[in-house]
Amino acid sequence: MEEPSIVRKIIHVDMDAFYVSVEQLDNPELVGKPVVVGGNKDRGVIAAASYEARKFGIRSAMPSSIAARRCPDLIFVAANFERYKEISNQIRAIFYDYTDMVEPLSLDEAYLDVTENKMNNPSASLIAQEIRARIKEEVGLNASAGVSINKFTAKIASDINKPNGQKTIAPEEVIPFLENLRIEKFYGVGKVTAQKMNMHGVFTGRQLKELSLQYLNTHFGKSGLHFYNIVRGIQNSKVTSDRIRKSIAAERTFSKDLRSQDFMIEQLETIAETLEKRLLKTKLKGKTVTLKLKFSDFTQQTRSKTIGYFVNLKEDFFPIVKELILQEEPKNSVRLLGISLTNLNTNETDKKSVSVQLKLDF
Repeated sequence: MEEPSIVRKIIHVDMDAFYVSVEQLDNPELVGKPVVVGGNKDRGVIAAASYEARKFGIRSAMPSSIAARRCPDLIFVAANFERYKEISNQIRAIFYDYTDMVEPLSLDEAYLDVTENKMNNPSASLIAQEIRARIKEEVGLNASAGVSINKFTAKIASDINKPNGQKTIAPEEVIPFLENLRIEKFYGVGKVTAQKMNMHGVFTGRQLKELSLQYLNTHFGKSGLHFYNIVRGIQNSKVTSDRIRKSIAAERTFSKDLRSQDFMIEQLETIAETLEKRLLKTKLKGKTVTLKLKFSDFTQQTRSKTIGYFVNLKEDFFPIVKELILQEEPKNSVRLLGISLTNLNTNETDKKSVSVQLKLDF
């Protein structure tokens, strides 16, 4: 049973303009331009907008015809959800290096409970900074993060310093922060609810806090208790994850396609070093080594070999990687290379970690 004195350390990671950022990653000519994913100038709905497009008042769920009128130079890009899912999996692999308590909300955001974490790092803020830095370095995208004592406050925090920013709301800061927050900024309070609260004289968290539970139940029904609790920093919803890690991987997408096998081996050396660091950090070992190749035409191939013992050092698994890349000359130029280990020693991994009070080092 969880000790009642433990204050949770929750991180909410939210990718910045995710779909558009992936398109700009794959096509650098789109960087710095007003770009939207989804629809065209005549019909359809916007799925995502770059920050340059947002300056024109363009938002997701907006009819694309309206967006085109607001910005005549707007660039429309068709959605590629397979690619977005691929990048999302790379980002989640980074999350799992720190904790197995990961609750994805969508392809571009997730909650992480790092109260107990694989790094034994007592600072949730430093963990969030490291995760964002790794996403930038290994994936090439910007992420924002919010850090606090529960999911509700962490999610609000992640939006404060966007894009490419971070906000920590420490335990002693939660109540003053919520009291000063505009009611429409509360996650889950939509436009209609905000207008209704305004009619009851509620424009800030402090004014919401002044209302009794009975009053809130009478005027807001089943949501009354929720509003009563959240403005007091009370939220018992846990980060839920049923995930048992089945693989650990590292991969890299290249700005220019690779053609030479020798150059591919050189790049795989660097990827193997990254994978070794992840394996050592997570205390994981595997028996099956898999090489992943994605070609310039976006087709994909994997090559695997299983051995009779667990490995986690580059010197042990990289010879197998070289064997796999030389097994057959790639049919086309390569835009992505990856190495993964499966058949992990998950059941043997030491699950113990140190639980540290949040108030000591948030």
